Amino acid sequence: MGGKVFTSRLMLGSGKYKSVIDAQDCIRESNCEIITVAIRRAQSLTFNSSNKNNLIDSIDWQKIWILPNTAGCKTVEEAIRIAALGREIAKKIGQEDNNFVKLEVISDTKYLLPDPIGTLKAAEYLVNKGFTVLPYISPDPILAKQLEEVGCATVMPLGSPIGSGQGLRNFYNIQMIIDNAKIPVIVDAGIGSATDASQAMELGSDAILVNTAIAKAKSSRLMAKAMKLAVEAGRNSFLAGRIQMEDQGILSSPQSMICSAICSCV
Repeated sequence: MGGKVFTSRLMLGSGKYKSVIDAQDCIRESNCEIITVAIRRAQSLTFNSSNKNNLIDSIDWQKIWILPNTAGCKTVEEAIRIAALGREIAKKIGQEDNNFVKLEVISDTKYLLPDPIGTLKAAEYLVNKGFTVLPYISPDPILAKQLEEVGCATVMPLGSPIGSGQGLRNFYNIQMIIDNAKIPVIVDAGIGSATDASQAMELGSDAILVNTAIAKAKSSRLMAKAMKLAVEAGRNSFLAGRIQMEDQGILSSPQSMICSAICSCV
């Protein structure tokens, strides 16, 4: 994405952790390389490596790629302004070539579903301004293709409403997005367990982004490890290719071999 290669297919959010130490443990266990940060929340932070009192300042940004996001933005104009601020913050931590932005335009305060029209407008503007745009969307195959056509680096369809932990609620639409995309597809939001992560990867997703499922787990550190393994397992399963589903049982061994074995024992 954006001319950069990442080896981990698991991306983490930076909010909701029980403590800074807990978050650091999760980052380490997940082996992730990308952390998304809500710029509206981060504006008051120092981004000073000597300050370890908050998660953002405690991350080693020489090893982790920051993905600024426009969470909390309700309009196109607001999202564009926060995206520009995010790019400046990336420069402050030494990532001079980081033009990434996770684009979120959410005017719906009840269900927190992304605004498709606002997202498309903001994405087209930001792409033209040199941003590497990763738009967060509902699982709409038509919108996903339109975002690809305006130059987005990836599309990020939600599995289910953000923070809900409901898992993948629309396999069919997500599968259509994956099948028709020529850019990476990252499932974002709604992942609640390692099973959900594995399912997303088995569909052919290129990566997933997780926050609440890890941060709010009884053992965040253990869930981070589980998510890492689930993403790896799901990807390997997708590449291996599952067997065709049948409507009846199929013998594992040929009948003739079973009969021969019985006869030889008599």
